[in-house]
Amino acid sequence: MGWTSHDVVAVVRRQLGTRAVGHAGTLDPFATGLLVVLVGRATRLARFVESEAKDYEAVIRFGTATDTEDGTGAVIATAEPAKWPSHDEVVTALDAMVGTRDQRPPAYSAKHVGGARSYALARAGRAVELAPVPVTIHAAHVRDWTPPDCTVTARVGKGTYLRAMARDLGEALGIPAHCAELRRTAIGPFRVEDAIAPSEASAAALRPAAAMVRHLQQVVLDVAGCREVGFGRAVSRDTDMQGPAALLGDDGRLVAIAEAAETGWQPVVVLEPAA
Repeated sequence: MGWTSHDVVAVVRRQLGTRAVGHAGTLDPFATGLLVVLVGRATRLARFVESEAKDYEAVIRFGTATDTEDGTGAVIATAEPAKWPSHDEVVTALDAMVGTRDQRPPAYSAKHVGGARSYALARAGRAVELAPVPVTIHAAHVRDWTPPDCTVTARVGKGTYLRAMARDLGEALGIPAHCAELRRTAIGPFRVEDAIAPSEASAAALRPAAAMVRHLQQVVLDVAGCREVGFGRAVSRDTDMQGPAALLGDDGRLVAIAEAAETGWQPVVVLEPAA
């Protein structure tokens, strides 16, 4: 069982002595791996970080389905085929899932249903049937197929559930399945091998806010431009450039995130208000 995102934030708050701590991209409680933690004004950058593609390693266990679609839930179906699918059959079924497609989120998820979290309703015994939503699976590969376990790696877009992928792969092969193990290895440019433990969080370990959005277009402003943006006013832009963009001072510090507008770069998140 891995740390919950809430656990990680709580430890980092204690380590740094501040309440201004958030994260980008929630991890399922049973999962392990990378969680990007944001501190101070950088917490306002969460949506720009979590919109990046995420890489996972997962073990999909065939023969058993659970109500949570992972190994922590109650078993709702079991079946073992007389003959397991071949490696090529599993690869073909997984390849068919790559691309943009509709995916039904797990009932035990953080999706809102009538103002309540889906998992809260499911735990209370209320039937939850979430509508499918479009998601993007950029790539998926079978690393090992030793029945009943299939080890896969996947790169997915925002809102994609690996638990739902496991369920759907099982349905495609006619065998109940769930996600038995899950590890997030990357979010955009951030990789798990470069991460530190929550207990190692310190002011010295913090990265500049600009590093959190280095995947965005970078626009360097002069002193006057930084001041205009600090007041929430637009600054000129090259009409060929589209947003969002990271607006930087000439020393590389992040001043704001802006969207392209007719008036220029319009700040939508200002990290350095004008004095």
